[in-house]
Amino acid sequence: MTPFEEEVERTVSFLKAGKTILYPTDTIWGVGCDATNSKACDRVYAAKQRPKNKSLIVLVDTAERLKDYVVNVPIIAYDLIRGARSPLSIIYSEGKNLARNISSDKTVCIRVVENDFCKEIIRRLGRPITSTSANLSGQPTALTYNDISEEMKQSVDYTVQLYHDVMSKPKSSTIIRLQEDNTFEIVRN
Repeated sequence: MTPFEEEVERTVSFLKAGKTILYPTDTIWGVGCDATNSKACDRVYAAKQRPKNKSLIVLVDTAERLKDYVVNVPIIAYDLIRGARSPLSIIYSEGKNLARNISSDKTVCIRVVENDFCKEIIRRLGRPITSTSANLSGQPTALTYNDISEEMKQSVDYTVQLYHDVMSKPKSSTIIRLQEDNTFEIVRN
């Protein structure tokens, strides 16, 4: 087994056990858990010291999986995902089959990830994972692994042991909200 495969297996075992992870995403390092496990989501909120009225982003491995977690996926969503040149998180009007505490209302924000590690842990888990930036609420966003505070590192159950030294040009994802009339508004660019 390769180091990549071993790390995927180890990470998935923590997720299946309802634990929180610190992991590399297709944007910045994130804190996450199984997005269908409410108790695990509570642990993410606690680790981040995040108010529960602030939603968590959900990551899926393929656009086809959207229909499993969104009540009504507008056709424009698939076009936007296909045309995106950088990571794109979309707020949909209503989620389903997710932990009740992912969002403080019926909406759900989902990103189809491009990162091979994320795709593989989601595929192996068989469920989506949550993602929120790896910083304590109110603190500056940690753009690289080395920027993550020791307090944050200590607050999760497991830290992925790959990609600590990888330096890319990290940036949070763009977030858009789909409207009923098939238009959208940019929430974060």
